[in-house]
Amino acid sequence: MRGLTNFSQSSLLFKSIHITIRSPSLASARQQPRRSYSFTSLRMAPTRDPNTLSNYGAWLTKHTTVNFKVNFDKQRLEGSVSLDLESLTDKESNEIILDTTCLDISSVKLSNVDLKWELKETVAPYGSPLHVTIPEGAQKGDRVKLDIALATTKDCTGLQWMTPAQTGNKKHPFVYSQCQAILARSILPCQDTPDVKSTFTFNITSSLPVVASGVPVPSDNSGEGERLFRFEQKVPIPSYLFAIASGDLATAPIGKRSVVAAGPEAIKAAQWELEDDMDKFLDVAQNLIFDYQWGEYNVLVLPPSFAYGGMENPIFTFATPTIISGDRQNVDVIAHELSHSWSGNLVTSCSWEHFWLNEGWTTYLERRIGAAIHGGPQFDFSAIIGWKALEDTVKLFGEDHEFTKLIISHKGVDPEDAFSTIPYEKGFHFLWYLERLVGREHFDKFIPHYFKTWAQKSLDSFEFKATFLDYFNQHGTDEIKQKVAQIPWEDRFYKPGLPPKPDFDTSYVDSCMALAEKWKSSDYKPDLKDVESFTSNQTLVFLQAVQDFSPCLSVERAQLLGSTYNISSSKNVELKTAYYGIALRAGDREAFPGICELLGSVGRMKFVRPLYRQLVKLDRALAVETFEKNKDFYPSTTKGQLAKDLGLR
Repeated sequence: MRGLTNFSQSSLLFKSIHITIRSPSLASARQQPRRSYSFTSLRMAPTRDPNTLSNYGAWLTKHTTVNFKVNFDKQRLEGSVSLDLESLTDKESNEIILDTTCLDISSVKLSNVDLKWELKETVAPYGSPLHVTIPEGAQKGDRVKLDIALATTKDCTGLQWMTPAQTGNKKHPFVYSQCQAILARSILPCQDTPDVKSTFTFNITSSLPVVASGVPVPSDNSGEGERLFRFEQKVPIPSYLFAIASGDLATAPIGKRSVVAAGPEAIKAAQWELEDDMDKFLDVAQNLIFDYQWGEYNVLVLPPSFAYGGMENPIFTFATPTIISGDRQNVDVIAHELSHSWSGNLVTSCSWEHFWLNEGWTTYLERRIGAAIHGGPQFDFSAIIGWKALEDTVKLFGEDHEFTKLIISHKGVDPEDAFSTIPYEKGFHFLWYLERLVGREHFDKFIPHYFKTWAQKSLDSFEFKATFLDYFNQHGTDEIKQKVAQIPWEDRFYKPGLPPKPDFDTSYVDSCMALAEKWKSSDYKPDLKDVESFTSNQTLVFLQAVQDFSPCLSVERAQLLGSTYNISSSKNVELKTAYYGIALRAGDREAFPGICELLGSVGRMKFVRPLYRQLVKLDRALAVETFEKNKDFYPSTTKGQLAKDLGLR
């Protein structure tokens, strides 16, 4: 998601040289083939990940086993974690350093022998590193297995505990994890960096059903009371993809290899929303890249407080209930999260500074899936919506802000503070630019090459550049080679603000913009027929255009828009939020009750942060009162960001 020393000033620069790289990542040193790349103006980062305190350059986690009991009464996980680590250094290594924050650790053992360990002083915002002494040291290639007994605490930021009253059917408690970006360390000691990948075993005891980011293993978990739920993740994953959830869950099939899990009261609606598109999404993605590698692809629809549209946890995507809108118009979120099965999960950015490699690629793949299913213009239509979000983000940060660069400096920064649409949309536009440069036919051959080259590994932007240049210098025509040689990598990586705006195919947008033009006249008399032929996303584009009016609509006109088009009563949160943006710009205080109700029923940051920012300008007291009333409903990520937005910390 998201400042370090400015690479444009402090990195080493190599010009037109030929070098051989072994091991694109310290974390995968023993997995890499020897490959030769040609570099032009290659900038090499002096460090891989500034957001971890672990010594992952000396030790590599090979496998992680978690043995947790879900204690709903005390709202904590209790048990142990076993870490199988390999020494990477040529000289003797006698200390392992792991990331932790706010954990209650009771012992660290090696072969049932207690080890000397110490939690060092907290380094904000990265937690307290756990230093473990290996008494006899280890040579390169040696393996050790640490057994760490622990419990999470009330300050755990990676878990969201919900009382029965906060869930859909209000009968049972619920807990779910959210580890991106650096919150896994609040659940278990680990090398909390995307530059390290480990296989996982999950042994979770709970009185309620459990899902996790692994394939379920048959076990006797029938009956009442506490039961053991087991999962195996045999594809190495980074710590931020560690995921568990437990609550009153039902499941229903939505595809050949897919189920949806949700509260019993929501399962039928969730099944209907997703079953029509799931296999279509999967088929298109496999044809575009290569076969799905994870076995199952399932979706967990979470309670309303969830901070994101979706979280791409392997096997089980965690999804916001706002996608269940009753019109199948918001399921592109699932196309996005499915695309992460290749981009982000299989091929991973080595640090949050290069997060665009995860999200830019995923946004690109999501739009290719949408175009394959809904027609070519859908690609540009989605890109136009994304461009509006990109413009808004750049305006919010400021066009010269560090966080509007493709590669962002992260030293001493909480990655969450830099999170925005930048890596998604600016990353997408860089990839789309490369596609147009070489032609889609040639770019489509590069896509599987890239993902096969880096499967189960982590990389940075410079290694992506090297892979791209190597491929097209070997396989491109003379014309393509000439074009590739002129790519302005420096500008694309480090120039803040908006990238060059492409010429969009506006086929799906023209009618939306034409309606918006009519609304610029105060004499225009609207009719429901205006939007009857629109998809929800076309209505969204229309609303976004009206949001940008200068001067803005009057209170009366804003109210007329909402009532005529039935938007103020819509169940589609995307549309309601866009309409409330218009109402707030108009200063419509009659909309305040509806806005406050939405802010108390949805935790998705995409919606609540913009609404709070606008509400605080009109009525700070109401905005703060609404936040204080609902802060325990929001997960820690949302709560922290909203507190900053409101100037409360």
